[in-house]
Amino acid sequence: MAITKARVRTLALALEGASEVVHVDRPAFRTTRKIFATVPPDSQSVNLMFDVATQEFFCEQAPDVFSVMSGGWGRMGITVCDLKAADEATFLSALKAAHVLAKPTPKKPQRAPKRS
Repeated sequence: MAITKARVRTLALALEGASEVVHVDRPAFRTTRKIFATVPPDSQSVNLMFDVATQEFFCEQAPDVFSVMSGGWGRMGITVCDLKAADEATFLSALKAAHVLAKPTPKKPQRAPKRS
């Protein structure tokens, strides 16, 4: 069964610290650090912001569901998820992976300056 745009919204906004914004006239979901998913106007797919290793993993595991976006964006890890072909568990796994990559990195504690 196809995943709807409304279900994508529900799943994305359930992730910790996620919010919805408009990005290039389309719904996008982001953490305070960066966007992790966008929904193109056709609402038949979702673009997931992966790194290349994560992109390769999902495209190898489910080639009928995930594909590399064409052009330079794809070479940077942007991956298209076909919502008509994806089951919810597979989609949610990919959405969570994109979300983790977009989460702010914890700040390292600063060391006190050395005394001479």
